[in-house]
Order: sequence, then C-alpha cells, then structure tokens
Amino acid sequence: MNAIGKKRWAIAEGYIPPTSTGPHPQMTSHETVCLLNTGPEDAHVSITIYYVDQPPVGPYRIVVPSERTRHVRFNDLSDPAPIPTDRDFASLIESDVPIVVQHTRLDSRQAENALLSTIAFAGNE
Repeated sequence: MNAIGKKRWAIAEGYIPPTSTGPHPQMTSHETVCLLNTGPEDAHVSITIYYVDQPPVGPYRIVVPSERTRHVRFNDLSDPAPIPTDRDFASLIESDVPIVVQHTRLDSRQAENALLSTIAFAGNE
C-alpha cells in the first residue's frame, strides 16, 4: 500500500486533566496522539510542545513501524521533560514519511467521563 498522510501536523489544543476517576491506567485522564503509518518505511516522528509562557520543549522522538499504528499518551512523554498536568499546551508533530495523526483526550475527573477526538491539522507537506 502507498503511504497516506502528511509529514507535518499540528494540534492547537492540549490539556492533561490533573485528576482521574476509575482504574489506572485505563481510566487515567490523558491526552493521546494516535499515529498511523501505512507506508513501507518506518516513520521517525518528533513532537514539539508549545506553551503560553515559555519556549517550546522537544523534540520527543517516537518511531512508528511501517504499516503500523502507535498511540502515545502525552502523559507518558518524559524526555526531554514531562508534560505537566492542568496546563494548556499545543503540539507540532513532524515525520520523515507521510503519516496520519489523530488527537484524543480522556477526561475522567468525574464519574461521567468525557472523551474528545479529532483529526489533527495537516501541514502542506
């Protein structure tokens, strides 16, 4: 199959809720970036995080094997620095091969959970 997608994506909205309700890790409040690589080559992905009041942090480096998907919780990113909870951020996702990027949030601060999911904004590449 030919690769589909773009090499640059942006998620303008990011927020990791500070608390959770329910069993961990399944119901831990989180932000997730879902990466789909349909192509014949591994995707070498970098994520840069942008904040309101400080310089960008990154890159966080991730490999998505060819013809595979990978779901990465922003909560689990730690190198070069953990992403704090209860703080607004945005992200730029760049790949050396075309990929598809989706953004999902689980907010389980209360028993009535909220789930948000949307396709990221694709750049011109």
